Amino acid sequence: MSAKPEHYDVIRKPVITEKSTMASEAGAVVFEVDIDSSKPQIKEAVEALFGVKVKAVNTTITKGKNKRFRGVKGTRKDVKKAYVTLEEGNTIDVTTGL
Repeated sequence: MSAKPEHYDVIRKPVITEKSTMASEAGAVVFEVDIDSSKPQIKEAVEALFGVKVKAVNTTITKGKNKRFRGVKGTRKDVKKAYVTLEEGNTIDVTTGL
């Protein structure tokens, strides 16, 4: 499967935090994805871009926080994260990039 331009629209960037590092030890990789993307779209994009087999996709939506910037109230954007579990023997090194 070759990578299509819309695959790059679905997957924004890898999430590198303490929690995502702990998930990677269990064979999962965490990505920030487009808020409107579905689990099948995320699975197809990861398989096409990284050449791995995906076992499962779990998603979570984090609501944007209310913040003040120079006295003006604003809201950060909502973020959708995908926890992608890979089949045995497949790995993605997110530190190298695409």
